[in-house]
Amino acid sequence: MQIREKTSLITGGANGIGFLYAHELLRHDAKCVYIMDLDNGDGKEAVQKLEAEFGKGRARFFPCDVTNSEHFTDNFQAVIDTCGQLDILINNAGIMDDSRWDFMIDLNFKALVRGSLLAMDHMGKHNGGNGGTIVNVSSIVGLTPTPFFSIYSGTKHAVVGFSLGLRGSYEKTGVRVLVMCPGITKTPLITECSDKTLEFVQKEDLINGLEKSILQAPEKVASAMIDLIEMGENGAVWVAECNEPPYAIETPHYSAHRKPI
Repeated sequence: MQIREKTSLITGGANGIGFLYAHELLRHDAKCVYIMDLDNGDGKEAVQKLEAEFGKGRARFFPCDVTNSEHFTDNFQAVIDTCGQLDILINNAGIMDDSRWDFMIDLNFKALVRGSLLAMDHMGKHNGGNGGTIVNVSSIVGLTPTPFFSIYSGTKHAVVGFSLGLRGSYEKTGVRVLVMCPGITKTPLITECSDKTLEFVQKEDLINGLEKSILQAPEKVASAMIDLIEMGENGAVWVAECNEPPYAIETPHYSAHRKPI
């Protein structure tokens, strides 16, 4: 997909990597970016910054709690009523906070599922749409577990599994489903994570591990997102880590990992 003149919706796009996704989409000549996030002032500020750089009408903010199914559905429809045709959805909203695991599951997985299904209903050729692209944001810990954030890791594994399941509907819907898995990135999600673990987690090991890790710049992930949207095949799972170029991974059949008992 060429991003030029396409319309995009980003959940959790008011700040952090989500805001950088919006910035990069506009820098690559997207027609308009719609940001959906909490109504805490960040969304309006984000739109002001984007419009100051790219021009009036290039960004819109829709305050929304995506964990509220009715609120999310109503605001998604409001976006459609505004833009007419949505081409790209980036399900980015999420937290890493195992101490709030119930809410985290609602945000990281249930809201992502809801957003994907809403986009399928709108974009899908089976429903009279023109096709499009859904990018679901997972993590490298959605590919390999971590003992420090086992519940967060579980939500991100669920994102990968759900997305790979949807890819089989492409011939009917015309909607590509892609997955972005960022590595350890210099954002508050990582820099403020040590107080968000379960109480039995070895926090010293977590802190020591982070100190030894390469924290990539969030701009690297945003750049990889553009490449994924423009070049990724349906069902592609890409990793962006260690400030290196992104790469795709294969998901072999489980029997490939068979070992004798």
